[in-house]
Amino acid sequence: MSDLTWAVGGLSFTGGMPRCWVNTVSLDHVRGGVAGGFTQADHGARTRLARLRPGDRLVFYSPRQSYPDGAPLQAFTAHGVVTGLEPYRVEVSDTFHPWRLAIDFEPLAQAPIRPLLGELSFIKDPAKWGFAFRRGLFEIPADDFDTIVAAMRPFDSA
Repeated sequence: MSDLTWAVGGLSFTGGMPRCWVNTVSLDHVRGGVAGGFTQADHGARTRLARLRPGDRLVFYSPRQSYPDGAPLQAFTAHGVVTGLEPYRVEVSDTFHPWRLAIDFEPLAQAPIRPLLGELSFIKDPAKWGFAFRRGLFEIPADDFDTIVAAMRPFDSA
């Protein structure tokens, strides 16, 4: 069996089919990642980041404006494609050395989650929808991913 080649967002990848992920991150941290072209997960741990591969698609859900106790937001706030081969470690302070993974972000608008609750198969109980996001970084079906990204209308360049 030969490797597959596909393109996402102007980047070309070879390997297995790309997977789709949600990363639960406060908006202030999402903005830092967008500015720096990276993502972190699970408070800087390497474990789940290492599951992502180049070409995988990632959407960010932000429960709050800022960590740890900012105003509620409850929206999908960014989207990108994994470009890094492996997580890498950085020194943010003497006591914090998080793992990061390179991401190519696409300019999309935020999309509130509530209008999408009935359309996402990974939300098993709409009355307890927030439970799914407690996992932090987790894989979702491609159809759900496409539904989320479709709701994140591109920014108006005017």
